[in-house]
Amino acid sequence: MNIVIIGDGKVGTTLSRQLQYEGHSIVVIDNDQNALKNSINSQDIMCVAGNGATIDVQLEAGVNKADLVIACTSQDELNMLCCLIAKKLGANKTIARVRTPEYFAQLGAIKDELGLSMAINPELAAATEMSRVFLFPAATKVELFAKGRVELVEFKLADNSILDYVSLSDLYKKYKIKILVCAVERGSDVFIPNGDFVLRSGDRLSITGLHSEIEKFFKSIGQVVNKVKDVLIVGGGRIGYYLAKQLQTLDMNVKIIEQDIETCKRLSEALPKVTIIHGNGNDHGVLKEEGIESADGFAALTGIDEENIIMSMIAASNNVTKVVTKVNLSTYAEMAEKLGLESIIAPKNVVANNIISYVRAMQNSYESNVETLYKLIDNRVEAVEFVVKQNGKCTGIPLKNLKTKKNMLIACIVRNRKVIFPDGNECILAGDSVILVTTNQRFNDIEDILE
Repeated sequence: MNIVIIGDGKVGTTLSRQLQYEGHSIVVIDNDQNALKNSINSQDIMCVAGNGATIDVQLEAGVNKADLVIACTSQDELNMLCCLIAKKLGANKTIARVRTPEYFAQLGAIKDELGLSMAINPELAAATEMSRVFLFPAATKVELFAKGRVELVEFKLADNSILDYVSLSDLYKKYKIKILVCAVERGSDVFIPNGDFVLRSGDRLSITGLHSEIEKFFKSIGQVVNKVKDVLIVGGGRIGYYLAKQLQTLDMNVKIIEQDIETCKRLSEALPKVTIIHGNGNDHGVLKEEGIESADGFAALTGIDEENIIMSMIAASNNVTKVVTKVNLSTYAEMAEKLGLESIIAPKNVVANNIISYVRAMQNSYESNVETLYKLIDNRVEAVEFVVKQNGKCTGIPLKNLKTKKNMLIACIVRNRKVIFPDGNECILAGDSVILVTTNQRFNDIEDILE
């Protein structure tokens, strides 16, 4: 596909790198020639210097022949204008990054007039991902499939776990809980396990199932974590606003520490039930004074990765039940993991996953459609949900008779709202939602599972 990306910042660079890896032809537009030079030197893409909201620059970039235009500059208004012009010039689909809460809330009314195929809000998406781990604190990551009916939960087996040296087949027989272990990270290795796979303490597992079944599983293996009630957030930006708003609807007590007094005033008006503190959350004394020792939830959401990591380590050292850290640079994310921080979220990656899912859906065949896509374990594993629209080569045949690619697992099938963990006799049928986990990349169609 021909894709034009307007804006070469953190989100634009992440998107161009991942979409180019997926085999698409990428053109990037930006005013900053130094940023474009860095992109050209590190990626196999074309770049156009200039204002992405002008017709001449868009035509130079080939917007009139583009399958997709993604506007992800730092300015919402500019992004919407870019998409409006692109659509008028003949671009097939357009996506705009819209971050301002007021704009995003009213996009439904003007989306068609702007010619938008999709609007994405990185801060809202990141806050939603964070709220899920506060709701399920035993997990380091929680993703949703089948419109929220199925969860994919990532967590680390505790030291001296009762599952140490237990095979998966024995685990399923012993606990009789309807969950499926679909990926395991051990050191630098990643496995899509079968029943003979033997677990070890310290393994990082990705499991799928219903929320209630996953909760039963955690209780059965002794990895129960008390529910989060009191959350301390450092950073009152857009993510902090969205996260606090979501957590208070979950009946959690929320306090935000923010350095900028004007931001504090706006937050006080927008979130009357949230306690807003004017102060420096990077100061250990301020954290202690505002209750870090009694909090059971903590989120470090400032714009500086190093500060977020340090504050999160302070929270962890105070035995806070659930610590969530916002980190943008991948090198810092790796460092944070080595330091023992587990729930690390980068808004740019959340956005990239959503847009890549949309791009793959654009490439779908008549038989199926990509509904949801998540990248797991440092992007080495994909969890993809396909909606099977009509009969094809994969339907009506027992799974044991399908010749499928290696390193791939059909995690579950959702049929008429019923969640099925399939055995070899189960068949894929038209209308099913099929969730598969694989180390293979770029599955665009359900039939890509076949050898």
